Amino acid sequence: MRLLPLITLHPQPFSEMYNTPHSTVETFTGDSPSSSDPQNLILVVRADPIICGHSTEARNLAEAAVARGFQNVNIVTYPIETLKASKLPLKPLETITPYSNGINVNRPEPIGDYKVLDGRLSYAVSGQLVDLLHQLSGRTVIMDLYLVPHGQMVINAVDSFKSIAKRTNVITIGEAVGSDITNVVSNALNAGQVGAAQMVLANYLQHDLPVAVSQFTKDMIVESGGKVDACLGTDFAHQLNERVEISFPAIDTGAYTRITDDPTRVDQLLSSRGLERDGYVMFLSRIAPAKGVDDLIHAYKSSEVYGIKKLIICGNGPMKEEIQELAATDRSIIVLDDVSDEEKGALMHGAFAYCLPSKPRPEFIETFGIAVAEKMLAGGNGPVITTQTGGIPEATGGHCLEHEAGNVGELSECLNRAYFMTIEERRELSKRAKKFALNFDRAAILNNLITRSQAVTS
Repeated sequence: MRLLPLITLHPQPFSEMYNTPHSTVETFTGDSPSSSDPQNLILVVRADPIICGHSTEARNLAEAAVARGFQNVNIVTYPIETLKASKLPLKPLETITPYSNGINVNRPEPIGDYKVLDGRLSYAVSGQLVDLLHQLSGRTVIMDLYLVPHGQMVINAVDSFKSIAKRTNVITIGEAVGSDITNVVSNALNAGQVGAAQMVLANYLQHDLPVAVSQFTKDMIVESGGKVDACLGTDFAHQLNERVEISFPAIDTGAYTRITDDPTRVDQLLSSRGLERDGYVMFLSRIAPAKGVDDLIHAYKSSEVYGIKKLIICGNGPMKEEIQELAATDRSIIVLDDVSDEEKGALMHGAFAYCLPSKPRPEFIETFGIAVAEKMLAGGNGPVITTQTGGIPEATGGHCLEHEAGNVGELSECLNRAYFMTIEERRELSKRAKKFALNFDRAAILNNLITRSQAVTS
């Protein structure tokens, strides 16, 4: 018997999701920037080869700045060897798409020797920022993504530069994703080290424009401020609520919407992986407990699509070996840890369904869902299947199939619903999702950041 696709959607127009003026996305028309616009952009971030939404966002903002006409665009990040020595998931270096001409990637080496026990990289990054500020002419925007520890690096550098420079035409933007602030605050309070919590919040507010990647993120940060206020009698929660604005992650929408321009190339990429259109369920993200990858495997095996559609799990992370073991004896499940940027979009476009069964965990809560929005932009016939964890609803706008986080049975039922939907129903859902996700275009996001940062510093 054919199951009915009992899909509950709550789509909202983008302008109605957030009723504050700063959260309205304005489309950059491509006109030349005015003479009062900044000439230089510096981004401080954990950049490629790290598998991280902030890495992708920094690339997108840099590319948008070049397209907008910025004279100098610099990304300041960490040495490759430092990243290899970390526990962060990394892309294979050969799969990384080169940056466009005009984008300089700076990887300063640590300053000091073994006698300096900590902070060697912080000195290197801050020092590189000061050097760049001395070299650049005109107005400069410095933006740090993932506040801890980049916020302190930026503010230290700017304070040092302003102490001796005749020209202090610098604007600072601090982007918090949530876990960067809440992690420090919660651990500091649990340890009775309230001073550390005070420092991270004060540093955030020292930026000319503090932004959060979603309303959910801002709410978490304000709540953290309230906890510090309760201990110290400070006024962080009020200041955070008044000053922090929403800036959704910047996405290269064109890279995904152009996929349909070359269907032959899509088929070639799928064929090279032994896949065909609509023939697989897809997961792409960090392979970590909070992403619900294990839930997806169990739900897939109990669903109608098992054995009919393959399951491909793309990414890297702390659970990769565990997931590989779960998949080792099942030829229907494939784990891929070497997906290139070009392949990613093609795989998303060709998927029968894309699943991100993210669930809240003490160490991580999804604060937006960049990969979800990327899949929506990639189009195709496959719907997004996900949860209402954290900021994910702000990424989907309700144009998806949703299940309770951590509920394997409901996730399996979502797979069944997708399986029994007609091709027209699946295509229409995908079409609405794509239209909504266009709001996250990188040019529009950068335009808003520049406009708002100028407003707060004028």
